[in-house]
Amino acid sequence: MSHTFRELLRKIGSGPHTGENLTRSEAEAATRMMLLQEATPAQIGAFMIAHRIKRPTGEELAGMLDAYDGLCDRLQPIPANHPVLVLCSPYDGRSRTAPFSVLTALVLAAAEVPVVLHGGDRMPTKEGVPLVELWASLGVDWRSCTLEQVQRVLQTQGIGFFYLPNHFPLAEALVPYRDQIGKRPPFSTLELMWSPYVGEQQLVCGFVHPPTENMFRTAFELRGTLNFTTVKGLEGSCDLPRDRTAIIGLNQASGFERLHLTPRDYGFAAKEVALMPTDAWSDLAKMTIQGHTTELTDSLIWNSGFYLWRSGVVQELPMGLELAKTLLTQGNVAQVWHNLQGTVGIG
Repeated sequence: MSHTFRELLRKIGSGPHTGENLTRSEAEAATRMMLLQEATPAQIGAFMIAHRIKRPTGEELAGMLDAYDGLCDRLQPIPANHPVLVLCSPYDGRSRTAPFSVLTALVLAAAEVPVVLHGGDRMPTKEGVPLVELWASLGVDWRSCTLEQVQRVLQTQGIGFFYLPNHFPLAEALVPYRDQIGKRPPFSTLELMWSPYVGEQQLVCGFVHPPTENMFRTAFELRGTLNFTTVKGLEGSCDLPRDRTAIIGLNQASGFERLHLTPRDYGFAAKEVALMPTDAWSDLAKMTIQGHTTELTDSLIWNSGFYLWRSGVVQELPMGLELAKTLLTQGNVAQVWHNLQGTVGIG
């Protein structure tokens, strides 16, 4: 048993009257001890549930990110015309609405905006469809790639997928605790704001609850992260909604700006596309990628157009929407997809 860890656990687990928040360095130390399994299983489970009940602070999340960065080999900088766009979505996937991040990545890569996504397999407690399964359904199976292979694909094709079981086994080893405690631990918040890429980037963080965004901002300020976007997206993802106004935060060196993006103002208001079986999603996605109009098309253009604008490819959002449509209809997106199939391999 780790006596050092026990003292940190006691600090956060003493209840609302005597409990205390951890400092950044304490949170880093606790996270390192959990990742390295220096804490016992009982201690790790107790910490996760106590921390969930207490709720993490931005300072604690900054320390947890420090630990992740210190123990993980990450993707290295690549030469690019635009900063790499890192799309962070919940690792436990989707259960109600159709996902678009994978398709958005293809559109952005067609416009020479490199994209990195990350995640694992089906994960407690939601057990929703993860990004790696969606990729595999399109004939792009990242699960057999080494980190070095992902690095090469990112540099040559403009897309990379960081697969947790292969590339960060220390973090993957903590996944079973999610099922055992029956709740999302603070690590699920960490995954929404962590980047497996070390070069110049635009970090996009999905969220559901407004307090989560405030934690992002505090942690990023402490860590000196200036270029990030927060999105109150579909099921906490980076996918912009179409049935309501999208609440977005834009942060750069000049400061933070709030954007309320109303789909109706651009002709994109509609009901969200419901989640469907992966094979049905794949069939529609393939048609969409190849420039056919499907029920996924408008949502893909809406998302891609926004991120093309946010990445600096175009100066105004309507120009981004038009460019996304053009890239789809003229075959540029399909070409990126076929190149990835030939490089990464068939699932």
